[in-house]
Amino acid sequence: MARIPHETFTCAAGCTVEATLDLIGGKWKGVILYRLLTEQVLRFNELRRLLPNITQRMLTNQLRELEGDGLIARKIYAEVPPKVEYRLTDYGQTLAPVIHALKSWGDAHIQHQHGTDRSQASSA
Repeated sequence: MARIPHETFTCAAGCTVEATLDLIGGKWKGVILYRLLTEQVLRFNELRRLLPNITQRMLTNQLRELEGDGLIARKIYAEVPPKVEYRLTDYGQTLAPVIHALKSWGDAHIQHQHGTDRSQASSA
């Protein structure tokens, strides 16, 4: 994902929203954060199984970006084959209310869409 063209977020109201979306936006980051929030610790292949539509390359890139932003931590165990675990950092944990709010809104949105689909079908 391309980074925001702002050097600082001292612009008009809403820039902080833009800054937040830069960190968690996109198709996969929010889902990865949600999975780590609910599961606590996940290995790479566990994440792949939980997100069957993500490519290995995309998952790797998203994890690297989240780690680079300090939201997740990666722990590598010195064994063969290598074992790598991911977890939210303390800083990443501060996103819990945001992630839970996104899930709640998404649940309501799905219900709304389902209700809209039904009402359109019955009026047809």
